[in-house]
Amino acid sequence: MKNVSLNQLRPTQATHGLRGVEQKTNEFRSLSGHDLQMAIAEKPIPVVLGPRQTPFAIDHHHVAAALWKADIYDAPCVLVADLSSLLPTQFWLTMENRNWVHPYDSQGRRIPFVALPRHVRDLADDEYRSLAAFVRDAGAYEPTTVPLAEFRWADFFRATLPFPESDSAFNTLIRKAVRLAKSERAIGLPGHVGGRGGKSK
Repeated sequence: MKNVSLNQLRPTQATHGLRGVEQKTNEFRSLSGHDLQMAIAEKPIPVVLGPRQTPFAIDHHHVAAALWKADIYDAPCVLVADLSSLLPTQFWLTMENRNWVHPYDSQGRRIPFVALPRHVRDLADDEYRSLAAFVRDAGAYEPTTVPLAEFRWADFFRATLPFPESDSAFNTLIRKAVRLAKSERAIGLPGHVGGRGGKSK
């Protein structure tokens, strides 16, 4: 399995950070030819085959959404597992046991698996998911291979910081979130670095 059609690709989460998607979309739109192909190839989408051979993305939803917004409708992928022989109930149980699905809405509330969007263009915006990514990029916590780590950070910020009502409020919130991420309150979250490191925004 080398490429996947974004029209066929099913998300395994309900939300993403739209600010990050827009940044990535602009990056794709600024490139052409070989440079664009290299940028697309950098992050192949990890895919699990589900019932009826349906491809499910288990990571890089932001990349897939950005490609779609940039009018690129196929993406390189890597097959992680073939679970197509499972019944739907078994499939979703296996996906959750392996931390390959995140069935929560933009308020952090659990939703049924059947309520997950059917296309990457339908993912809802979660400002706290964007905040988690910007705080990570500022060096306030380290990238990690822990599954769904940025959602854990997003929920942490959601529970402790006010919702940003504007771009300026979001930028102010980044600075607060950077300090919070390095504090003792964040001990136990994946990638926590404490008071060391970090570049301020």
